[in-house]
Order: sequence, then structure tokens, then C-alpha cells
Amino acid sequence: MFYWLTEFSDGVSGLNLFRYITFRAGGAFFTALIFGFIFGRPLIDLLRRKQGKGQPIRDDGPESHFAKAGTPTMGGLLILSALLVSTLLWARLDNPFVWIVILVTLAFGLIGFADDFAKVTKQNTKGVSSRIRMGMGLLIAALASYAASMFHPAELTNQLAFPFFKDALLNLGVFFVPFGMVVIVGAANAVNLTDGLDGLAIMPVMIAGMTLGVISYVVGSSAIAGDLGIHAVPGTAELLIFAAGLFGAGLGFLWYNAPPAAVFMGDTGSLALGGALGAIAVCTKHEIVLAIVGGLFVVEALSVIIQVAYYKRTKKRIFLMAPIHHHFEKKGWAEPQIVIRFWIISLILAVVGLATLKVR
Repeated sequence: MFYWLTEFSDGVSGLNLFRYITFRAGGAFFTALIFGFIFGRPLIDLLRRKQGKGQPIRDDGPESHFAKAGTPTMGGLLILSALLVSTLLWARLDNPFVWIVILVTLAFGLIGFADDFAKVTKQNTKGVSSRIRMGMGLLIAALASYAASMFHPAELTNQLAFPFFKDALLNLGVFFVPFGMVVIVGAANAVNLTDGLDGLAIMPVMIAGMTLGVISYVVGSSAIAGDLGIHAVPGTAELLIFAAGLFGAGLGFLWYNAPPAAVFMGDTGSLALGGALGAIAVCTKHEIVLAIVGGLFVVEALSVIIQVAYYKRTKKRIFLMAPIHHHFEKKGWAEPQIVIRFWIISLILAVVGLATLKVR
């Protein structure tokens, strides 16, 4: 919205700043951060009054989690509100990639909200049927992937780009949309599985989101992309503003989600943020890099898949409990120890992901 102030830059020279994506990204960051600080406490108080007993706790979970009974959920509403406001204010609203990512984020947020609402009202950890959630997620991801392919450059349409290789492309043809569906839905569910400890999911999401934001900025500039030998996708640079808003919204939420958490993000936040990461990766043609940058989420998801498959086959467990962060809890690791070490891993993976821009 503020970008349109540049129309008056001839009369007021200072308005020319709004042409610069980096300036608007900074504005998005601070807008989302301040929004979170201002509305965080009132939202938490409202959720506590409306939810009563808060998010139900799994009976088979770590014993330490029973002390968290009564903590309200749906804190993702704070993140999504701050993110939406900051993006609408600072991004160019005539950019199709911005709208693809926004709509994917909000759509997955609605799925998560319905799931959280069912859990709270029924005081049951099952929530909405997994088939319904998966079906809705796949539909949203299919539409987003198809839309993204329509705005990709002709030479990159339906192509899969590989990191570390300058000219390597694989033409997926009609399978690009199914591939994009796997990326977006997989990212959404992987983040959802990671959200099991206070502060565990939000910081890795912020790190991955900002990393993808930098990649978006580089990919969106034909000059920079050409110098680095990567495939340019004009228009994606505006996604840096979304990523900066995500980082600011995440910090604002983390203020209240830091141990001991005053609120949980719930599926409202985790599904939405995971879907956002997947959508950015599809838009920028960096789906494989997402698996590197979001490697922590991949490991969390794989730990569940491996545990379930192995148990069905042998009636035995590989991990003491899945997802894997619960395994370390069962081994006696303190919650802050797990969280901070996982944050460190996320930072390392982000650096590796950024290195793919240069190593060709």
C-alpha cells in the first residue's frame, strides 16, 4: 500500500524511499513486531477467557507437559494478523507472488483454526479429521502451484531447479503441480509436527523464512541472479517483505511463547507458517533448498514416519517417542536445552542453504 506513495515522489523527494524493497522490508519487520507487542497480551487474555481449559494435553505425552494444562492455544492468530497487516501495508499489491503466498498462508491458517477450535471445544487432542485437513491442504497447494507456474518465466515453467548446479533443470511437465502440492503440504505438516515445545517451532520458522526471503530477493533480481549463475524469477523480490514481516511477527509472538509459554501458536500458526514456507519455495523455484534450510522440520517429520512404519511392522519403537524432540525429552534433556540446540541446528542449515546461491 505504501508503495503507491512513490507516485508523489516528484513533489516530495523522501517518498522515493518507498521504491526500495529493502526499506519496505524494514518497515514490514517493525510493523509486525510492534503489532505483536501491542496486541499480544490482549489477545492472550481473550483466548484464555474464551477457551477456559486451554489446549488439551496428550495423555501419552511427556510428564512435564501436564504442567502446561490451561495454556491457551490459537496464538497463531497474533502471528497471522501481524504478518497480514505488515505485508498489505508495505508490499506491492499488484505482485502475483505476494498474493499467492498470502492466500496460501491464510488458507492453511483457516484449516489450523478449525482444528484448534475442535480440540478446544471438545477438549480432545484429535480435532478435525486428518483426511479432511489433508484433502483441503492438497487442494490449496494444487491451486497455488498452478498459479505460481503461470507467472514463472517461460524457460522455467514446470521446471525443477537443482542447487549447486548452474544450468541443471528437470522438466516435470504435468507433474509440477503434484510436486508443488507435496512441497507445500509437506512443509505445513512438518512445521506442525515440530511445534511441540515452547519456542521450538517459531524460531526455526523465522530463520527459514528470512533465509527464503533473502533467496527471493536474489532470485527476483535478474542482475544479481545472473552474477551468481542462478535462475531468475522476476517479481519474487517482493517476497522479502513478506519474510521480513514474518520475522517481526515471529519475534512478537516469541515474546509470549518463550518458556514458560503464555500461549501456544496451535495449528492455526504452525500449518499457516509451514504452508507459507512451502509456497515461497515453489514461487522462487527453490523447493530443494527448502529441504536444506528447513532440514529440522524434515527430520521431525521423518521421525514420525519412521516410527509409525516400524511400529506397524514390528510392534516396536525406534524412538522413545516421536516426533524426535519428545525422544530427547524422554532421555532426560531439559526443554530449553532441546529448544536452543534445535535453534542452533536451524541456523547452521540456513547458512548451508544460503551457500547454495554461491556454490555453482
